[in-house]
Amino acid sequence: MTPDELPALAQRQLAAGGRFQGVYAWYPSGSNAELRYVFTLPDQEKFSGWRVEVNGRPVPSLAAISPLLGWHEREIMEMSGVAFSGHPEPERLVTAFLPRTERGPLEPAAATGESIAARLPAPSLPTVSGKHVQLLPFGPVRADVLESAQFIFYYLGEGILHYHPNLFLKHRGMEKQFEGMDAGSATLLAERVTGIDSVAHALAYAQAIEDAADCEVPVRARWIRLVAAELERIYNHLHYLGHLCHTTTLKVGEAQGKLLEERAKQINGRASGSRFLRSLIWPGGVRHDLDLRAVNEGLDELKPRIDEYIGLIEKTTSHLDRLISTAPLSQKLAFDQGATGPIERASGVDRDLRRDHPYAAYAALQPQVAVALEGDAFARMRVRIAELRASVALVDKVIAEGLPAGPLSAACAPAAGAEGLGWSESPRGTILYAVHLGADGRLMRVKIKSPSFANWRVFPSTVHDSNMMDYAINEASFGLTISGCAR
Repeated sequence: MTPDELPALAQRQLAAGGRFQGVYAWYPSGSNAELRYVFTLPDQEKFSGWRVEVNGRPVPSLAAISPLLGWHEREIMEMSGVAFSGHPEPERLVTAFLPRTERGPLEPAAATGESIAARLPAPSLPTVSGKHVQLLPFGPVRADVLESAQFIFYYLGEGILHYHPNLFLKHRGMEKQFEGMDAGSATLLAERVTGIDSVAHALAYAQAIEDAADCEVPVRARWIRLVAAELERIYNHLHYLGHLCHTTTLKVGEAQGKLLEERAKQINGRASGSRFLRSLIWPGGVRHDLDLRAVNEGLDELKPRIDEYIGLIEKTTSHLDRLISTAPLSQKLAFDQGATGPIERASGVDRDLRRDHPYAAYAALQPQVAVALEGDAFARMRVRIAELRASVALVDKVIAEGLPAGPLSAACAPAAGAEGLGWSESPRGTILYAVHLGADGRLMRVKIKSPSFANWRVFPSTVHDSNMMDYAINEASFGLTISGCAR
């Protein structure tokens, strides 16, 4: 379609109950950019999309129609050089602390026309007046073993007037690193975009390659993928509960949660050879079997400990008092700003890719999807507790029924010029991979949409007008990662 058609079509799509998932740019011919919009529609399992040829013209911004696209468009402007007219924040996002260049990092050498990347200013902070207002630039070096980020607070007493996160301080260039790789080897790179979501990233990437190759994954491999994804969810949610206890100074709860996380990872190691379940998923299936006996024995020992731990958390009033009514996120804001995973479900947005857009074996084995309405830190914790229990129950069901017989993989070689889309519901929410292969059969463009990119977008809205004493609790309740955002 043409750029001029976008605003009216976007309005109609939203009026029909659709929701944008993102937009990205690539250069199919090496000289002229093309935009790909990805969105979902009610009751449709497949994702939908639009293709827009830029032809060197500014494209109307859709950020005022669908606010969640605001960060995506900013990223495209500075990384791919495509201009968006009428954007409410025409500033750099990812490269804010780097010198400006003639072209963006994702623009090919053959790109023609002027690049907007050379003219975008760095983000500016608001002017805040008042002799008692204080400015605190916190980070990028922080206490404990934490990812690098800087958080800028304007505050009065303990009340936070304005908050601005600087998240893109380490430039790994993950999407750029995929270029020129073969489809199989790139799976190892996908696993390392963010280490604690290795399975979810590898799964979304592999399914994008399978979509491009139009290959069918064997049933046994699909079931193994489901078990691996749920084992990853279990240890992630245990870490979340332990870290949340850390922020409310419940030190015993922190130690117990992180000990259970370690034991869950040891189950993964015995079952797959990797505590993070790496080198298991591969385009076309899986590389080897899972030891379900090790999973069964490990979970039998772990389940009563998890139940005891959750029971203690739910009875500890000093912990709960710090969570209830802290940092609420409304359902409308969660939807409009693109919150995903447990964050959106804790605010009443009933959406889970495993159920709504099933993959692996989720069409046959659907999880119980937990939803809360309050949208506060307590609701976010309750949703994760319910998901933790649902993941254990789902793995138990697979163990009780046994894995289907059959091969572990199928031939999966996408043709030159093919493209595909894959997705997964990680412990933090939606992961999308779009892949484009060149004439030589190698990867030409890989786009990653990660859940932390979406949730960091909405997070500041819960910080404004809150207080400094609750900030660490609020951040922990979102379960954010920097690596998942700064790709």
